[in-house]
Amino acid sequence: MIRFRPAEEADVPAVVALLVDDVLGATREAGADAAYLAAFHRMRAEGANHLIVGEQEGRIVATYQITFISGLSLRATRRAQVESVRVASGLRGQGAGAAMMRDAEARARAAGCGLMQLTTNRTRPDAHRFYERLGFTPSHIGYKRDLN
Repeated sequence: MIRFRPAEEADVPAVVALLVDDVLGATREAGADAAYLAAFHRMRAEGANHLIVGEQEGRIVATYQITFISGLSLRATRRAQVESVRVASGLRGQGAGAAMMRDAEARARAAGCGLMQLTTNRTRPDAHRFYERLGFTPSHIGYKRDLN
């Protein structure tokens, strides 16, 4: 059984390890250093930006970030933006991801959100099928621009 909870500072290295334990993350993450801890503290200070971990038998095995966004569009619908969804490679395909997304949805509803949204890299067809099985629809095209 996986228990989901807000991450603590001591969890950051395990979260980074989950980010690295991924085809895309292995090429773009740099390991647990001070930049990740600083980002964690900034997230906490923002108040509506939360890092959640899934713990099983004392080990961090899953993680996601959820940010609550208030806005005017869609009749002022509050949104939950879910990012950085990861499950330990040994647990993939065993229901951990679905449990994690149920946790995210419960947190979104508790925060007064009427919509939960996420982005996923277009090179992840397995993830696309997973999200569609959970009821997500590919309704938008996303764009990014590197500012560095």
